[in-house]
Order: sequence, then structure tokens, then C-alpha cells
Amino acid sequence: MISALTDPSIFATSCALIMWAWIYSPDRLPRSYNKWIKSAAQVDQRLLVALRRCRYGEINYGVETGQAHVLQGMCKDYNWPLDYGDPVKSIPFPCEIVHMGVGPNCELHALSRFFKSFKWAFSTYLPLNLAITMIRSPSKKGLIYALKSSARTSSFLGTFIALYYYGICLGRTRIGPWIIGTSTPARQQIDSGICIASGCAICGWSILLENPGRRQDIGLFVAPRASATLFPRRYLLENQWRETLAFAMSTAVVFTCVAERPERVRGVLGKVLHQVLAQ
Repeated sequence: MISALTDPSIFATSCALIMWAWIYSPDRLPRSYNKWIKSAAQVDQRLLVALRRCRYGEINYGVETGQAHVLQGMCKDYNWPLDYGDPVKSIPFPCEIVHMGVGPNCELHALSRFFKSFKWAFSTYLPLNLAITMIRSPSKKGLIYALKSSARTSSFLGTFIALYYYGICLGRTRIGPWIIGTSTPARQQIDSGICIASGCAICGWSILLENPGRRQDIGLFVAPRASATLFPRRYLLENQWRETLAFAMSTAVVFTCVAERPERVRGVLGKVLHQVLAQ
């Protein structure tokens, strides 16, 4: 069981760090990665601003801090009462704001997120898989494989996004209040980070829907990006030896594996290095 859960655990932990950083410190992520997550999440930026201001104390439930306008703009666009966006009158903000027009039901919102994300991912991955299949082996079997592969990956991404949003709702309305409480300070604590943490904690386990052979590849793809959220994006000149040391050690490990156990260096990188170093 430990062996089977190692790769999913790496991915789930990495995604938790990445999604936390995307909400509260997006500058710690590469610009292209940040843009891709934003496109997949399809979230109103005003909601992200409100969550960050709750986190950093600019929005306080029951206290007039002049921040009601942040979400009241959303209230106008979605035809909600303006009181929904007022932290003095709405303690906490209704979960309907997080659902962005789907309705007050958290489970219905999660389902709608899954289908919307599945459609977005399928329309992205199916043309790519079909193109690769037609180049490699244009056949009926290849076409079926491309459809199955696209559906599996789309289900994985759709579940990832649905679990992320539903995790937020679990923290805000379903489980959080029963554990933390329903007082104003408890509501502030939940919306200051607990609700986001619950979404981050469960979203990455959607990797279990992916092919077991791809879990390790995907996990090792996101792990460096997750690690980067814990370190500075740029080092001072006198500290750049740390990046040099990390690169040198990593290169030594990869080159050693290519020479002694080439099967452990997979993908295009492994093939290229094997041709360069072993031949």
C-alpha cells in the first residue's frame, strides 16, 4: 500500500503547496504556470482578492474596514443582494459567492465544476492526442486509445478542480464550523486560510484516476514547482552558489543513472543523454 501511494502522495503534497501559493503568493510560481492555473480554475479575480485580504487582515468580519466594495461588485454582476459582500452584515460571506452563479448548493457546484473542467480539458487534450496518434500509428485502435487517454486525463483534471472547490466548501460550511465553531472569530479563522487549506489538501488525490504508469511522471513534474514556492525566485548574488550546487548535484545523479541504470532516466531526456553519454 505504501508503494502504491508514494507517487499519489508526492503529487497531492506538491499540488497542495502550489494551489496555496496560487491563492496567497502567486509571484512564487512561474508566470506561465500561474496563467495556466488561472485558465483552468475559471475564478473571478475579485474573489481571489477578497480571500487574500481575509488572510492578511484587511477584511475582518464584524468590523468596518472599507472593503465591502471588493465583493459588492460581484453581487451586482450576479444579481445578489449587496449585503452578501458586506463583511459587517454577512458573517460569513455566503458560499454562493464562491459558487459564482451556480446556486447555493455546494455539491451541485462541485458537479458543475467537474463537467465544465472536463469539457475544457477534453477540448484541449483530444486534438493533441489525435495528432500524436495520427503521426505514430493512424489506425482505429490508435483512435480509440486517443479518446480513452483524453477522457482519462480530462476526468483527472475535472476531479482535481471539483475537489479543490468542494474542499473549500467543506471547510467553510460542511465540516469547518462543526470543528472550529460558528462565532465571528471562528468564521474569520476559517476564511483566513482553513477553507483554502482543506481544498489544497484533497484536490491532488484526483491523481488516482490517472494511469498508474503516469502518476510518477506527473508527480515528478509538479514537485520542482512545489519546491520552488518554498524558496526565493531569485537569490542575491552572494547566495547564487546554492543554485549552482543544486544543479551540479542533480546533474551528477542523472548522469550516473544514465551510465549505470539508464532505465531510471525515462522520456526524451533519457534517450538523448543515453545517446550522448553511452555511445
